[in-house]
Amino acid sequence: MGSVTTPSVDRRAVISLFSRLRTAEGQADPFPIYAELRARGAVSPAPWGGHLVTSYGTCDQVLRNGAWLEPDTAWRERQGARTRWSAPSSREISRTLPALNPPEHTRVRRSAGSFDRSTVDRIGRRVDQVVERLLDTLHERLREGEADFAALVSDELPVATIGDWLGLPSADWPRLRELTHDQVFTQELLPNASQLARSDAAMAELRAYFLDLVRERRGRPGDDPVSRWIRTWDELEPDRDKADETVYFLALFVLLAALETTATLLSTMTLLLVEDPDRWGLLAEHPDLVPAFVEETLRHDPPTHVISRVASADCLLEDTEVRAGEMVHLMVGAAHRDPARFSGPDSFDPRRRPSHLAFSGGIHYCLGAPLARLEAQALLRHMIARLPRLTLVRRPAMASRVAFRRLLNLDVSLT
Repeated sequence: MGSVTTPSVDRRAVISLFSRLRTAEGQADPFPIYAELRARGAVSPAPWGGHLVTSYGTCDQVLRNGAWLEPDTAWRERQGARTRWSAPSSREISRTLPALNPPEHTRVRRSAGSFDRSTVDRIGRRVDQVVERLLDTLHERLREGEADFAALVSDELPVATIGDWLGLPSADWPRLRELTHDQVFTQELLPNASQLARSDAAMAELRAYFLDLVRERRGRPGDDPVSRWIRTWDELEPDRDKADETVYFLALFVLLAALETTATLLSTMTLLLVEDPDRWGLLAEHPDLVPAFVEETLRHDPPTHVISRVASADCLLEDTEVRAGEMVHLMVGAAHRDPARFSGPDSFDPRRRPSHLAFSGGIHYCLGAPLARLEAQALLRHMIARLPRLTLVRRPAMASRVAFRRLLNLDVSLT
């Protein structure tokens, strides 16, 4: 492969950084730790094998280059029976759309359709209604004192939006929300055995739920996405059982993609709004900045801080040798604060020109990005128009994660 320059990076120092990242302090504010990691080079060795990528340009390059693959089912099987990749939840998630590689990814994504303008407009009218109802509830609670915005609004809006779109009974929404919180561990950077066990149990319950849903819709089809996917896959796949399982994986993917990360976006956005009164005043005076405020939230502290890819062939990445089959972890949370890309990267500036990797890139660009943006913008507009300025009561606690951010609470009161 020619001359290779190996970065002079102390692997033990990287281990130390990740130990700090997993503390409560590191979870609350990982960005100083990211800065230390980024200072060691655009590409660093991961303590557990593979590589960490911290520069914006390199992360963007990997996401847009088809030579970098998802860790799909075949890759996970090659890692061995005693690894995290062999967990039932890991094998199950590897069959959903985001973990597929071409040509299967192309086929399934095309069948999923997209959130076109008419669909987004229709969902948008429903989102406005749900936001109004949730803010009514929040306002009533605030009259009594403080309220948890995350529980009352951020967690409720995504499940109501996607649950209504898929035609899921509202009585099922709370349990589905709980299951998505548990299943995410199988997609985390370094899950432990107990976390994987929680993911395995959650994924088994989700599988049973959505396979039942597909069978029910096949017996009583309607004008809903699941029924449309059934009709589509009946034409693409002659084996009825395989067709139904593909539809199950589509429905599962849509639920998982729509709930956890969107709820985090809504909470993070609201935290950024209420922790600085000047930001509330800015949006109240300039409501046209609402979309930019959402985009800057996605850059400043995205819901997903790590995206992983696998090299399809031996290559060089910023002068670092990467072998075929090796994994690189794109530290998106670090890349979004890269001073080589952003001026004053640690400052929150809704007037900044939008640029981020929160929705991934290339062929795996998030299918639900229009929906997440719709929910966030609708919530922000209604909050500014309806509520007196909210005050942050206390700093929120964060879930013990690295890849997937989650605010466990967001306690607010009225000024």
